[in-house]
Amino acid sequence: MSLLRRKIDQFLEEWKLKQNHLPLIVKGARQIGKTASILQFAHHHYKYVVNINFVLQSKYREVFADGFEVDSIIKNITIISPTIQVVPGETLIFFDEIQSCPSCATSLKSFAIDGRYDVICSGSLMGINYNEIESNSVGYKEDYSMHSMDFEEFLWAVGYTDSQISDMYAYMSAVKPLPKVLYEVIRAHFFDYMLVGGMPAIVRQFVVNNNFSGVAQMQQQLLYDYEEDITKYAQGLDKGKIKNIYNHIPVFLGRDNKKFQITKVAHGARSRDYVGTVEWLKDAGIVNVCYCLDQVSLPLKGNYNPRLFKLYYHDTGMLVASLDAESQDDLRQNRNYGTYKGGLFENIVSEMLVKQGYQLYFYRNDKSTVEMDFFVRTASSLVPVEVKASDNSTPSLNNLTGKPDKYPDIKFGIKLCDKNIGFNGKFYTFPYFLTFMLRRFLKERK
Repeated sequence: MSLLRRKIDQFLEEWKLKQNHLPLIVKGARQIGKTASILQFAHHHYKYVVNINFVLQSKYREVFADGFEVDSIIKNITIISPTIQVVPGETLIFFDEIQSCPSCATSLKSFAIDGRYDVICSGSLMGINYNEIESNSVGYKEDYSMHSMDFEEFLWAVGYTDSQISDMYAYMSAVKPLPKVLYEVIRAHFFDYMLVGGMPAIVRQFVVNNNFSGVAQMQQQLLYDYEEDITKYAQGLDKGKIKNIYNHIPVFLGRDNKKFQITKVAHGARSRDYVGTVEWLKDAGIVNVCYCLDQVSLPLKGNYNPRLFKLYYHDTGMLVASLDAESQDDLRQNRNYGTYKGGLFENIVSEMLVKQGYQLYFYRNDKSTVEMDFFVRTASSLVPVEVKASDNSTPSLNNLTGKPDKYPDIKFGIKLCDKNIGFNGKFYTFPYFLTFMLRRFLKERK
């Protein structure tokens, strides 16, 4: 099986075509495919590729010891490895795992001004701390945030073409139900994706074997790796408390009220003792934070309470791996998705929204008479998004979309559930699996 197609592939193509393009930093959680995608691009577009990994090849951390002049850096690289060829205009220098060499980011200003060599850096968000870098080359670099595979990339992996996906979107855009065969087949792929997740190595294993063999073990190892990285990189914070937060995410997602409460993660836990822990996990790229709106109105930014939030895993496969073995078996063998109180569906919707560039917000009033899982927006309106694990009634969505005097910013809503496409005059109904095209749909609705 060839390398998996990723959305960063097109971005890198466009980056190279830009005149006077800046050095690029590709950031994201560990093992989401950053290095593989960059190296594939590099070897297809450059005659010479300098590939330096600051974790595996720590000796290269000294190439900046004599300063940040490009000629000095190149000289030191070739002193360490005299067989490396560096030719102006034909060379990509790839600095990998830059979290282990903060000085590297400082050098990007020099590379940008010099212009003779293309430079791409990559690193795990767990280790990238710009406070440790004397100058992060503001204005002389471009940043790209990468995620694990989204559902469209998963569909590419199992063989679907852009044309087939566009045909699917045509039904969504026209608000017409998908044909039964198309609906059932894509629905089945989506439930596979929900259990497998989007980590490339795991997706590859699943696609090659065409079953779940080995998937659970790989997911479990990733959970261990993340905990190990917390121990390694969480400087200046209580690592035990960060792990405590991380390990309690499935506990709260399994409850009817999925709001995360730090005071309930341990006996005697107090919010002030956990300051910075949630932010660290968010900055590390391994959790998505959904903040509670103060009021149902625009704008979203600045209209939320930073002390009230829900936490989701950045990849739903990791949530599945965090469950007990019996629950995992129930999900994979019996497809019993509804037993986790909608937590799986909320998590995967949160993930799909973030991968489209949305920030996450929810709402719950003091009496809990109006609750909404997520809010997004068009250019001119606020859009409530409700995630339903079953085809129950939607009183909150009906409330929010039926009172223009009380909620003037809301023109319509979105219901995501296990049903085909529809519209009742107040909100659109879409199957979960179409969430990855929601931003495209909303842009058409303005």
